[in-house]
Amino acid sequence: MNISVIIPCYNAERTIINTLKSVLCQTVPPSEIIIVNDGSSDKSEEIINDFISENKSIRIQLITKENGGVSSARNIGMKSASGDWIALLDSDDEWLPTKLERQIEVLRTMPEIDFLGCNRNGERYDSFLGLKFERLTRVAAKTFLLKNFFPVPTVIFKKSILDTVGFFDERQRYAEEGNYFIRIANKHNVYLLNESLVITGDGKPDFGHSGLSGNLWEMEKGELKNILVCLNLKVISSLEFPFYIIFSILKFIRRLLIVKLR
Repeated sequence: MNISVIIPCYNAERTIINTLKSVLCQTVPPSEIIIVNDGSSDKSEEIINDFISENKSIRIQLITKENGGVSSARNIGMKSASGDWIALLDSDDEWLPTKLERQIEVLRTMPEIDFLGCNRNGERYDSFLGLKFERLTRVAAKTFLLKNFFPVPTVIFKKSILDTVGFFDERQRYAEEGNYFIRIANKHNVYLLNESLVITGDGKPDFGHSGLSGNLWEMEKGELKNILVCLNLKVISSLEFPFYIIFSILKFIRRLLIVKLR
């Protein structure tokens, strides 16, 4: 399997080296790493160039662009990918050494899978709102309205998905991954490997801290937009629409309370 790893980078001078090392330490290495410097104002570009010059065992490409947001950076990276499979990773996250190996084992055993995520930070799911989780569980598009089980750095998918689904919506800056994964799950076989193979967030809380996840109201507006996406795609019916709106607002209130009490 030829795998292209896409890493958007914005002012990540403190974390990017550990991220890159986690890719180089994979027991089954990818074919290439594409780093997209999204207009960083720190020393990220210099640090990355030094890393590239010191590591010639794998093809590493650095693309530098004006700041346009993480979706535009991912899209540019995906358009430049030469592999048959694309794996996404963020510049403050790390893969455990067997991440790609474990996912490749599944994909070779079940070639009907188009998109495969995994868990992070020691998580394992048994059930969620009536959905039972096995080692491998198919995830339907509407499930993303209840919970996004796929943090971006956990996913790997066929590059051919770009031909049928397209790219991240660059107009949406929050919950953009939910939008994209909903559109993918609406057309393709999406599965969760119920194993924790990724460390995300550099120790930060999942929300209410910094970065794109820090603005809770903007996150909520993004999630509400994703409900409209599901309605327009006929993933949910007009009768189901109010339920998902209410559920999302309740999640938003819960997040506010958690942050306030943290």
